[in-house]
Amino acid sequence: MIGSMEHEVAHVSSAEVIRNIAAILDLVERRAEVIVERDMRPVARIQPAPKPGRLLSECIALAKAHEAEKGTVPTLDDEFGRDLEEIIAGRRDALESRWD
Repeated sequence: MIGSMEHEVAHVSSAEVIRNIAAILDLVERRAEVIVERDMRPVARIQPAPKPGRLLSECIALAKAHEAEKGTVPTLDDEFGRDLEEIIAGRRDALESRWD
């Protein structure tokens, strides 16, 4: 059946993927990589999706926590600050899914 989580890579047959896609996705969700094989040959690789970066709201919360803890306000260099302001000004309220 499916490889254990002791290994970061599990090798499974294409038939097993069809029979047990939920278990395959559970493995991938736990950050394992799954190699799908047909006739003992690798034909596909299923990998975890990249984790998203930190949200702007999280960055602001971290900055406020730093200020409260250290008593100093984190400062940005001028170029980064301008870039950030441009990003904030141009952001949308809700991002559309690229899968739609």
